[in-house]
Amino acid sequence: MAGGKETTRQKMINIMYLVLLAMLALNVSDSILNAFKNINDSLEMSRSNVNTSVEQLFAAFEATKLQKEPERARPIYEKAKKAQSVAEELNSYIEELKKEFVTAGQGYNPETGDLVQRDNMDIAPGIMINKRKGKMLKEKINETREKLIALVDPKERAGLSMSLQANDPVKGRAKWEEANFGEGTPLTAAMTILTKIQTDAKNTEADVIKRILGKMDVAIVNLDKFAAVAVAPTSYLIQGQPYTAEVFLTAYDSRTTPTISVGGSNLTLRDGKGLYSVSTTREGIFSWSGIIKVKQTDGKIKEYRTPEQKYQVARPSAVVSPDKMNVFYIGVSNPVSVSAPGISKEKLRVSMSGGSIKGSQGKYTVNVSSPGAAKVSVSAEIAPGRVQTIGSTEFRVKRIPDPVAKFAGKTGGVMSSVAIKSQGKVFAMLENFDFDAKFTVTRFTLIIAKPRADAVVLSVSGNSLSAAMHSALAGIGPGSRVIFDNIVAVGPDGSQRALNSIALTAN
Repeated sequence: MAGGKETTRQKMINIMYLVLLAMLALNVSDSILNAFKNINDSLEMSRSNVNTSVEQLFAAFEATKLQKEPERARPIYEKAKKAQSVAEELNSYIEELKKEFVTAGQGYNPETGDLVQRDNMDIAPGIMINKRKGKMLKEKINETREKLIALVDPKERAGLSMSLQANDPVKGRAKWEEANFGEGTPLTAAMTILTKIQTDAKNTEADVIKRILGKMDVAIVNLDKFAAVAVAPTSYLIQGQPYTAEVFLTAYDSRTTPTISVGGSNLTLRDGKGLYSVSTTREGIFSWSGIIKVKQTDGKIKEYRTPEQKYQVARPSAVVSPDKMNVFYIGVSNPVSVSAPGISKEKLRVSMSGGSIKGSQGKYTVNVSSPGAAKVSVSAEIAPGRVQTIGSTEFRVKRIPDPVAKFAGKTGGVMSSVAIKSQGKVFAMLENFDFDAKFTVTRFTLIIAKPRADAVVLSVSGNSLSAAMHSALAGIGPGSRVIFDNIVAVGPDGSQRALNSIALTAN
């Protein structure tokens, strides 16, 4: 007969009613009819008590809230009165049905206090089924239920005590009106059912009104101080980047003591405002959000969250740009760092002419292939969808310096004949050059001039001495001249370099 949340008293009444209906199927004795009369009287008493409670609620509200805060209380009061009016419409309709039952049942018996024809099983079905007033009652019950629910905040509807409803039984083909007022229903039982519906309506009305009037007890922050505030996303701008800021009036309650925290740590309060301070020991982009908790008059805590805030910490730096030393070398990867104060590295766009550049997050590598000049250009996203050039730098493009040819670590001079004979390669070494560039000797000529003998001239490809060269060197002695000439090496850029000669005198 009813759904939703019910009180213990309502559940007991429902059980008693079902038991009596079952007993009716067997026999309609005076004791059973008296039991219905007792239940009806109990329901009437319960309805009267709830009605008294509702009237007391309105009286207290009118004497306090409506007097002290009329502007805020008036809309709430009128909404609660609307709920009372909706429930009363259903109650009045049921009272008319009861009058029709009393008339058809020949009034009340002064001795029993019940209807004269309380055991009549034709009156209720005749009015409620044959005249279809039971179906109309069902529609009015469900319509009233929906109207009352609509007056409650959607977030609070789940907790309503909604025993007021008229649904057809899940099992069987009987309708709600047939199950409650159909064939075999004594008049006194039908009257008790109507009283129960009135009680359900009154309980639902009371629950709805309590929730509506309770809105006045929600905590209100007394805004007693005001301040003009300007908030800008950043205070660091570059030329061409628009400056934007929000300017508005804010208000706060200097007398309250809310709990304000950031990252789980409570802030120190001053005049109702929290001060957030954090050390900047690391560079990067950081974000934070504040949580404000306010205690309401009913003891509950309401939580508010600030929008996410971001700030950037940059390392102190000074940029020194040499005017005549900006050089890229051919054949090696030239590292380049790019940054722009006030702009995060991920928003930079780097390109170049005269070579290629790759990398990200401020670290790049440049490769060039021909002598001349190259230009690195930097742009940045200074606003959503807007990219602007913020600078460029010219670089000279040069070949890697020539390496120095060495044999046994020397470019010339005196060396023992034993040391000369033990070595087997000629090397091309880069001196005082910061890049990891390597040159390989591709060919050279060996000239051996021994005292009072003809010179021996031998050539080889690569940087290693040939077997003939080792054989010729085996015969040198003190005073012999060993010369490495026509030395050619190739470096990372692929160009051939003619290197210095190496002249050694054996001792």
